[in-house]
Amino acid sequence: MKFPLGYVGVGLMGGPMVKRLGSLGWKVRGYDIVPERSMVGSAAEAAHGADVVLLNLPTNDAVEDVLEKLMPVLRAPQLVVDFSTIPVEACRAHSARVLRQTGCRWVDAPVSGGPPAVEAGTLTVMAGGEEEDLQKLAPLMKDIAGRCTHMGPVGAGLAAKMINQLIVGIGTAMLGEAVALCEKAGIDAARIPECLGGGYADSNVLKAYWPRMVARDFAPRGYVRQLLKDLEMVSAWAGQLQSRTPVLESALEAYRELKKAGHSELDTSAVAKLYLKE
Repeated sequence: MKFPLGYVGVGLMGGPMVKRLGSLGWKVRGYDIVPERSMVGSAAEAAHGADVVLLNLPTNDAVEDVLEKLMPVLRAPQLVVDFSTIPVEACRAHSARVLRQTGCRWVDAPVSGGPPAVEAGTLTVMAGGEEEDLQKLAPLMKDIAGRCTHMGPVGAGLAAKMINQLIVGIGTAMLGEAVALCEKAGIDAARIPECLGGGYADSNVLKAYWPRMVARDFAPRGYVRQLLKDLEMVSAWAGQLQSRTPVLESALEAYRELKKAGHSELDTSAVAKLYLKE
């Protein structure tokens, strides 16, 4: 059963998601700070009449800003679902505040897969919240995700996303080194994914990022600045938990160097630029 949706954050991920949902018969009112992306004039207007209000925002500051605009209009039993990647404790604080002031419950539902998975409806969703809220969202998740895993209470989805970003961030930085080493060794780098397919080195990260690095195709499917923000967040979270992450710190240095070189708006595969001959 489809229900009306409000969507705030119609950008790199939100744009194709709103388009997909509309094509599948969902009633969606989308808002973005970039006027040409918006279907309505404000975040509050997007939330008006919606059973579920979806957020897809780049930073926790953006989430906080949007919440200031939504708090006066949110009313139980509306449900807030946040696809954003923000700190775990910030998520829990937002959830508690929204419940206390409006009676509305919160689900954190960060995603993995990027714009291609949005368009195909095959996102991986890591969810935190009440079981009954996830059951309510099941028809929506069926249309946007290949997999939606309920990881536990509010914040658990974001904890899983921190692990996802740790693996993807380190893996992408490692691939940049490997592509450069492969080319310097004089073998056909383009054949490596085929060569390693099915072995222990095979992965979705290899399949997605290696060809881009070989082709020097750094058009953004996900931004360097966004992954750097996420990895800084993972590092801080790990520190709070007193968990050592020396390999993460090495990868972080690479992305910080990439940012200093002025490449924040490129795809994360551009980390290979640190090692490749252009």
